[in-house]
Amino acid sequence: MKLLVAGLAWCLACCTGWSQVWAQTSDLPASASPERGRALLMQRQDTGCILCHQIPGLPVGGALGPSLHGLAQRSTPAQARERIADARRLNPQTIMPAYLSTEGLHNVAQRYRGQTVLTPLALDDIVSYLFQPDTTIP
Repeated sequence: MKLLVAGLAWCLACCTGWSQVWAQTSDLPASASPERGRALLMQRQDTGCILCHQIPGLPVGGALGPSLHGLAQRSTPAQARERIADARRLNPQTIMPAYLSTEGLHNVAQRYRGQTVLTPLALDDIVSYLFQPDTTIP
């Protein structure tokens, strides 16, 4: 009987954790693609994410920014999206690029002025990769 109770308790704990991850990922648009998000995270030249962050499921990344392992346990997709879009809103001294903002930027090459690094869909793709169940469990 003790074994059955322990097994049920373990199942409940796991289901609760997965339901939390499911609730978070269901907040993302249906058009978001974890596969496209992974490809974007891997682009050293365009996004540079892997240069500064350790990211689950990707080759070894940098250590300049925080590790993104276990992100779903300490953040929501909306919070992560806001930080990636423009981390200056949360920390004006950040060195993280503003991926979805063109305001307040300096020394931008003429041909890139007025353009964001990411599109809103690309940002959703990245967040969908970071919050998929496979990559949120350390």
